[in-house]
Amino acid sequence: MFKSSVTDVFFDLDHTLWDFEKNSRLTFIKIFETNGIDQDIDDFLTVYVPLNLQYWKLYREERITKKALRYERLRKAFDAISYEVDDQTIQLLSEQYIESLSSFNHLIPNTREVLDYLKPTYRLHIITNGFKEIQEKKLKGSKIYDYFDQVVNSEMAGVKKPNPGIFKLALKMANTEAGRSLMIGDNIEADILGARAAGLKTLHFNAHNEPVHDYSNVIHDLGEIKSYL
Repeated sequence: MFKSSVTDVFFDLDHTLWDFEKNSRLTFIKIFETNGIDQDIDDFLTVYVPLNLQYWKLYREERITKKALRYERLRKAFDAISYEVDDQTIQLLSEQYIESLSSFNHLIPNTREVLDYLKPTYRLHIITNGFKEIQEKKLKGSKIYDYFDQVVNSEMAGVKKPNPGIFKLALKMANTEAGRSLMIGDNIEADILGARAAGLKTLHFNAHNEPVHDYSNVIHDLGEIKSYL
């Protein structure tokens, strides 16, 4: 469907290629054990996962800082399950989480297969709102760094997806045009609507089983990308 008109494919990283939920779960298991946090991990994550998504939305909207994001998502999660943790431990857990997260490198199923399929024909890039210091570690640790020509993060752009500015910077760095570019990501607001506003074609990887929508073509497995490119 996009084969004849696309030269550059831009991917989101977390939840799209890099299995954030699985790697995050393993990280929490590790740091809870290290710090003697006697809490069922699944009960914790039931509360933490939606909170994390809420705080990332606030971060995208410039309503909280990176420091506040890292602290508040943990503070609110522990408060919600009535598990007492002092602020010093919250800060320590926050730091250890960031340090340890990229040591786990599970990918979304079919990631490497689809990158191998695309690489000979298209230039591949990353556009991420994730923090620079950890996103590069994720790419290298999972051994997919070399697939990508450009890796653009929100800190270098000065704005976050869905702001069109980050997409325009990515296009400039890739030396390409919006009309020849496709954005693939899991977040409708950040990846799909943001990319559309900047003129890119889009393909929504519906990793969260969101309702049917008309914003973009939708896939539920990365392997389906082959039917579009």
